[in-house]
Amino acid sequence: MAIDHASPLALKSGGAATGGAGRDEEAGNQRWPPWLKPLLATSFFVQCRAHADAHKSECNMYCLDCINGALCSLCLAHHRDHHAIQIRRSSYHDVIRVSEIQRVLDITGVQTYIINSARVVFLNERPQPRPGKGVTNTCEVCERSLLDSFRFCSLGSQIVGTSGGHRPRKKHGGVGGGGKKKRAAVKDARSDSEHSCTSTSGGSSDRSSVVQSFSPSTPPATSSSYRAGNKRRKGIPHRSPFGSLIVEY
Repeated sequence: MAIDHASPLALKSGGAATGGAGRDEEAGNQRWPPWLKPLLATSFFVQCRAHADAHKSECNMYCLDCINGALCSLCLAHHRDHHAIQIRRSSYHDVIRVSEIQRVLDITGVQTYIINSARVVFLNERPQPRPGKGVTNTCEVCERSLLDSFRFCSLGSQIVGTSGGHRPRKKHGGVGGGGKKKRAAVKDARSDSEHSCTSTSGGSSDRSSVVQSFSPSTPPATSSSYRAGNKRRKGIPHRSPFGSLIVEY
């Protein structure tokens, strides 16, 4: 799976209401089509009840006009004139191609990915408790690592993040006051460790003097001990006495 480095798609931007919290919430409900939330709550890639005995009975289709749950390929015979979309799967998560969803929905600010040479978006949130090192931008809802030009990791995060009562989470890896506090804490920890090392070294010197009075120290290695430790060289081999005899016939 590859991350799409293209800029966020700016399509069919809906008008945002300005006013109180009630107006923002009402405008948020009117902004999204009626089929979007049921689509995100639907379970796909299950066996179709109506065509359980068929060879292709996996439910990976959804009708935006009927909004009656997941459908299999055989169920589409009853939805010929309707707008149906296909759901795909990547790493046990449901995705949809950008070419299909961008016709009916504004996905501005949602991270897109390249999977099997097709650009897709994820349907639901994918929480990431600990962002990786060096991450400067995360999803405003579930803190999934993102590129700097995007705000959300999925369509579900986009719905939650654009609602009136949602407050974006603080970004990780800030360089402001948090970084200064961390540096000060590291300096304090280093000074404490150095102080503890000096105190323990002083105490150990006193203890070593006491221990040396009871047990003698190990004598230094000498040349004789070094030679004794080496292997003994073999002497000059002697020839067999029969080698000098000449046999005469």
